[in-house]
Amino acid sequence: MRRRSGSRRLRHARWQAVLAVVALATAVALPVVLISVGGGVSAHELAALQNAGYQIVVSAPGLHGVAEAHNLTEQLLALPSVAAVSPVLSIAIDAFPPGKGAVPVLAEGVIPGEFGPTLGPAESGLFPLPLPLGDPSDRTHFDNGTYDGPATDDVLVSSPLAQAEGVGVGSLLPLAPTANASAAIAYRVTGTFGVPPTVLGPVGAFAILLPLSNLQVMTGFAHGAGVPVPDAADTIEVAVVPAATSQPSVLERVRAEIQSIVPFYGVSDLSQEAQQLQSASAVLTGFYLALSSVGLTVGLVFLTLVLVRRVERERRSIGIRRAIGQPGRSIATEIVGEGAALAAGGAILGIAVGYVVVEALAAWATSTVQEAAQLAEFVPLTLIELCAGVVALSLLAGAWASRAALRLDLAEALR
Repeated sequence: MRRRSGSRRLRHARWQAVLAVVALATAVALPVVLISVGGGVSAHELAALQNAGYQIVVSAPGLHGVAEAHNLTEQLLALPSVAAVSPVLSIAIDAFPPGKGAVPVLAEGVIPGEFGPTLGPAESGLFPLPLPLGDPSDRTHFDNGTYDGPATDDVLVSSPLAQAEGVGVGSLLPLAPTANASAAIAYRVTGTFGVPPTVLGPVGAFAILLPLSNLQVMTGFAHGAGVPVPDAADTIEVAVVPAATSQPSVLERVRAEIQSIVPFYGVSDLSQEAQQLQSASAVLTGFYLALSSVGLTVGLVFLTLVLVRRVERERRSIGIRRAIGQPGRSIATEIVGEGAALAAGGAILGIAVGYVVVEALAAWATSTVQEAAQLAEFVPLTLIELCAGVVALSLLAGAWASRAALRLDLAEALR
């Protein structure tokens, strides 16, 4: 009976250790998922900013809020150190592939000659440059704001759209602002472009590129009575000359000059946006750790209870060791080491579980979650610091259990 009771206690002790490891692993897995995915998305956006071909962006509040985009482009191009100015208007419209109904697409109106120089190294290889969209300056159709000049009805389509709808170079692709096919204008496809992976998912892959003035007329954002924003654009991207890209003082001067031209618009350079993104990423990391601290606290409390329960179970053994002269420091070191080993096991298991969760999200979650999970980054230094933090906190649990062990009454323990 005594042997059976001892075996049962041993199994119970093992189960307690396993549960302590699982509790800590669950607590560690949450920050691993949050930090890896959040950090990966932030790093992706930061890399996009750092590799962009433009350095300054002009934006306005409201929908398509930048007005007089063509004239503003000419003003900004006249500034010293400015190499290219690219206004961009993005609106969802409908395309009508041959033999099919309306297909929603994301249309971007650009000035063909200015768009290419504002692309970064990674993006420039996705487009046929110079863009085969007719007049590079888009001034012929714009015609000083009358939009009476001859239009170039050329369009570039994304490769996913071309493959899905069977549209190739030379094909006619009717476009309309709504699903009303009778209002569509036939555009000739003059090229295709690739689509880089983004957090937009497959929706952003069905995209087209056409002259800015054409899209403005089609969607009602050209000049005229009742136009909400005349000659509209969403943003204007400004690229400086290569010699000025690494000179913060020059970038700040150009930004200030642009701000003086458009005092009611937002003007920011990408270095500012990068700093803001880095600050936001640091705040989010702190928030993730604070959110995870609840689970870590529960796991460490459970570890403390397991160690204290083990001291109570082995009180006779501890009493004998102390009675024969074993130093209390040796006993305390053993208990603290046992707690650290359990914490290290839980932390390593938690990292493995977090990795598996992220990979599962990247494979089987919804499209947006998949895109975010695929950008996840598992930074070794961060994971090591997380493990070290858990092990360091476990020393408190071991110290509490050691205190209980060293305060045992020898007479009571040996009875």
